[in-house]
Amino acid sequence: MEESQLVRLVIQHDEQAFKALFDSYAGMVYNTTLNLVQNQEDAEDITQEVFVDISNKIESFKMESSLKTWIYRMTCNKALEHIRKSKRKKRFGFLVSIDSDNDFLTQTDSSIEEGEDKVKLLHQLIQQLPENQRLAFTLHHLDGLSYEEMAEVMETTLSAVESLMFRAKKNLKNKVALLNERNEKVQLG
Repeated sequence: MEESQLVRLVIQHDEQAFKALFDSYAGMVYNTTLNLVQNQEDAEDITQEVFVDISNKIESFKMESSLKTWIYRMTCNKALEHIRKSKRKKRFGFLVSIDSDNDFLTQTDSSIEEGEDKVKLLHQLIQQLPENQRLAFTLHHLDGLSYEEMAEVMETTLSAVESLMFRAKKNLKNKVALLNERNEKVQLG
């Protein structure tokens, strides 16, 4: 079904069309939300909220961008709103602060390089980035969006996205270097 036809049917409250829209985009909405909030229950709740909003706001979709971009934008805004409201520093239930976990600090660089620990560490470091850098990094590296798509979703310019990505990568490299420095001190101490 063509996108414009799907939108028209959803506006007319066609249940089959809404189900088709949901089936097409629910995975994307959930995964994007989970990448941002790092909590399965919150991601499920936000996914439901996004689709309620889609149902309520579909008439405002002007087809100036793709439906996918519009839904991405709505998803990111809803997830970031949730993060701001909760004001939690850590969004991983299974991660603890690098500064307070002595066992983590005594791990060697080789153990940090291994799969699960590396992924956990990366996600924790991403969560420490400023909000706009975190969003850009997540959309590109975890959701696979191009810089052009990111600019559209984030409602900014391509050069702004490039700048955000540059700063996000630089901040992550600095955080990894600082962590490695801490690990060396702990091992020597």
